[in-house]
Parts: sequence; structure tokens; C-alpha cells
Amino acid sequence: MKGVVSTAPSNGADKNIPDAQSGQAQDGQAQGEQSRGGDEHDPSTPEHVLVASYGEPAVLLNLDAGTWAANRHATRIEQLFEGEVNDELARLIGVSIENGQVVSANLSLPTVSGQVVYQVNIIPRVLGDQVLFLFHDQTLDSNLRDALIESRQRFKDLVEVSSDFSWEVDADGQFVFVSRAGALGYAPDDLIERRPEDFIVGVDEYDPIPFLTEERIEDMEIWMHRADGGMACVVLSAIPFYDEDGALLGVRGVCRDVTREREKATALAQAHQREQVLGYIVNTIRDEINPADMLGAAAAATARALGANGCRVLRTDMDGDNHLQFETAAVYGTGGPGQFGDRFLTFGKDETWLREEDIEGWRVIAAPCLHSGHVNGVICLWKRGEWGNDDRLLVNDIANQLGIAIEQIENHESIVRLSRTDGMTGLLNRRAFYDEELPRRFQRMEHGFTCGALFYVDMDNFKLVNDVHGHNRGDAAILALRDLLYDFVRPGDVIARLGGDEFALWLDGMDKEAAISRAETLLEMSQGLRKYSGASDKPLGISIGIAIYKSRAGEDLEHLLARADAAMYEVKQDTKGGFALAAPYGEAG
Repeated sequence: MKGVVSTAPSNGADKNIPDAQSGQAQDGQAQGEQSRGGDEHDPSTPEHVLVASYGEPAVLLNLDAGTWAANRHATRIEQLFEGEVNDELARLIGVSIENGQVVSANLSLPTVSGQVVYQVNIIPRVLGDQVLFLFHDQTLDSNLRDALIESRQRFKDLVEVSSDFSWEVDADGQFVFVSRAGALGYAPDDLIERRPEDFIVGVDEYDPIPFLTEERIEDMEIWMHRADGGMACVVLSAIPFYDEDGALLGVRGVCRDVTREREKATALAQAHQREQVLGYIVNTIRDEINPADMLGAAAAATARALGANGCRVLRTDMDGDNHLQFETAAVYGTGGPGQFGDRFLTFGKDETWLREEDIEGWRVIAAPCLHSGHVNGVICLWKRGEWGNDDRLLVNDIANQLGIAIEQIENHESIVRLSRTDGMTGLLNRRAFYDEELPRRFQRMEHGFTCGALFYVDMDNFKLVNDVHGHNRGDAAILALRDLLYDFVRPGDVIARLGGDEFALWLDGMDKEAAISRAETLLEMSQGLRKYSGASDKPLGISIGIAIYKSRAGEDLEHLLARADAAMYEVKQDTKGGFALAAPYGEAG
């Protein structure tokens, strides 16, 4: 072809052809045939007759004479024979003459109308030792072939870089073609001559199977087995093809693996569902007015949402020996293990994920409730069946919300505790004692004939302690009396600090005689307070006013308090350091 290093014809013929301008076409030359090389020839000569009958460019070259004859179609290629012959053409001439054989080749040759692709047949030894050139224009065929090759390569590249795989099954329902990349983890050879139904999940659900359809299919979603044992979701499009008589020859189509897209969509849907369930549980907790009921509502909502047989929420705390303790805060449902065991319930700071165990035939999961990185509770759920991944994710999310709820409950309890207790001594304060504790005791005693004693205790000469030794000493004396009262009372009795140096005691089941005995004991115990005295002649001590309550007497709380208060002041105005028993209800003057 053009640009190939030229090789001189093997017979020694010179590539220089006489200039076309030196020869003249003879007048009346038949059909426009021309003779080149400087000699005029009769148009009826064998040379001209030979080339004139060919329907495309034809040239007869006389190498010895340096002349050539061409037909009227050779106008576009006659420059090939003017001056030096094309290198590749010269080489082919040499091969043809040397071997004495016809040589055929496709050449891209320059012409007056541009580059043209010719199939040229070089025939040696025509009409003696002349060489006949017969040209056949293949430019259109070549361009079409190049375009087809380029189109096929483009299609091949697009198929191979896409997530799709193309396929074809024959009339017998077997794969006869699968794109080079293979499909579903299989190489093409693993699929060829196998049937599509071998790879379809739930193949019995299709009649016919999509790979053998007799109608065009667009974007049908099916599940197929992968080579690694997993499953893939593919979107299939297919079209059948037939012979001239309408007989089915096979089906062609493409499949697009959309497993990741479906997994993402499923994960998003599951996450959305978890958010809805979690939102429902959080709203259930928030809707509870009483903080103490929050965990019960959460346990019920969680068990229902996860299809559990039951749920238990436990709060955790450290005892005095720094041992973890578990307190059941809420229970919902039926069944479940009798005990979970501390090992199963104990989570460290780095153990924030739930754990599962089979306990007494139940499948139990437990997750730590966290707040600010601290485990303040545990949620446990149980059922007979298995838990799913969504269940586990949701339980962990719920546990985190319960950690916040438990912290809120603890804060609420702390506020309530502070509102009911005296800041210095930790005893009940006046409001809690008068408004909560005593009314509750009275209500409990309404249905039985029983009694109790209210002791009012006031410190004697307490002001002098502060004046002489300062308030720190006075605070120490207050705490000493608190400790003394703790030692004095029995389980179930109540101690309160009413304010300053005033205290109150409620002693269940006390009649007159028992109250007097207990008062004498308390006075004896109070001798230990003398070491806090401000002066030896005014020792620190206590005065006690006692009122006996009888449930059937019909006395209200206001009268009881007034009788105890009056008895205490009676002692204060007298000698101090003693006790006085208020007259029975109805007899007080």
C-alpha cells in the first residue's frame, strides 16, 4: 500500500513510466480508450479492445515499450502510471511477473477524487509480456466493513464495561452465547449448553421461564443463584427471534444485576421502619406524665414492636462495696427465664453491643442502656424463636433511648428526694413529714383499732452552742442528735427534721405506757449531747412533747400536731431536759 518501501519489478522493468503528455490519443479512438507512451495506436488493436470491454478501470502496461493503454474508466487512476509507480503496486507487479501468476490485493490508492480502496488483479504475460491491471472499487465496501467493525467493537466494549450480561438460548432452551465477562460469577463456558432454569430461584413460579419467552419482555425482575452459593436479583429484558416460517429459533436478551440496589433499598426501608418503631417507643415514653411509669410503657411498647413474649428493664447501681446491683424497674409479658444471671447482665464500658443466649428454653437478648458512656440499665427480651438483624439493631437503639429515660428518672427522683429531705441531715423535711408521711400513716390505720405516738423533740440551749463555739459546732451537734435518733427508732418508725433544732418522730403501735418508757430511754441517750454544750451550767439536751394517737378517736392530723407541740413547749417552759405527755384527744383544755 502507499508508503510501503518500493521494490523494483523482478524482471528489471523501470518504475519510470513515460509521461502521459508525450503520447497523443488518436482521433476516433473507440469508446475513449487511450494509449500512452508516445506512440499512436489503432483503437481496434487487441490492447484497446481488451481494456475497453472491462466495466471498471483497466490498464494494460507494456513494460518493454514503456507504454500503457487504459479504458475510459481509468481516468481516476491514470496518475499511478505517470512517473513513478506506487511502491506497493510496483512490488506486486514484480511478484506477479516473477511467479507468472495472477496477484490480487486490496490497495488504498490516491486518485484525483481522493483516497480510494481498490481490489487490483495483476495478470502477467497478456498479449505477450504485457501486464494487465483490473481494478475493482471497494471503497464503499471497505468503509461499511470498517464502520461495522467499529460498531461491533463499540457494542462489545459497552457490554463488557456495563453491569449487564448478554445471552442467547437456542430453540432447545440451552445457552449458546453468554457475553465474555460471564454472569453471576460463572465463566461463559460454565453456562454454555446449560439450561437457564438451573440458575433461577423458584423456577416453578414461571411458565414459561423468562429466558424462553415467546413475547418481548422488558425489565422483569427475577432472582438467580450465584456461583458462590448466594442469590442475585437481576432485571431481565428479552426478545424471541424466528425463522422465515415463523418457527422459534431462540431468545436473546440482557440481564442487569441489581442486587446492590435492592439491598440498599431494602436496608433503607428497614431503617425507616426501625425509625418509626423507635419513634413510637420514644413518644410512648415521653407521653408518660409520671416518670416512674416511663420504663413500664417502654417495656410494653418494645415487646409488642418486636413480637417478644416479654420484656424486662433493669436499673443498675453500685452498692457500698462497689458491687454492681440490678433492680427490676419494669416487666411486661409472660414467660421468660426465672433468672438471667449477673454475668449475662453485666456490661463494661467497651461492651456496648447486645448479647444473646438460650436460657431455660428461651432465646434471650440483653442490651446495655447507656448515658454519657455510663451503663445505667439493661433491657432484656425473650421469645421462643430467633431474633433477626433488624431486631438486634432496634433493641440497641431502644436501649440507648432507655439510657436517657433512666437518667431522667434518676434526676427526677433526686429532685423529689431533695424536695422531701433536709439538706443537712438527709431526714424527711417538714413538708414531707406533715403532707405525705403522716397522712399515709393515718390512712393505713383507719381500718383497724391501733395507735401511735408523735414525739416532738427540741434541743435545749442550742443557741449557746452556736454563740460560743460557732456554727460548725452547732451543725455537728445537729448531726449528733440525728445519729442518736437513728439509734433510737425501730424499723418502720419515721424521723423528720422540722427546721433548726426541732425534730419529730412517729412511732407505730405506741400506747401511753410504751411512749413514756421510750421517752425516758431517749432522754437517757441524750446525755451524750452534753459534750457539745456552750456552757457547763447550760448543758445541751432535749425536751420532748408526746401526743398519743388512737385511730378510732376521730382525731385529725391538725389536732394531733397541736397537742404534741403544746406538750413540748410545756417542758420548755418548765425545767427543760424532760418530757410531757399531752392529754388524750377530747380532754385537752
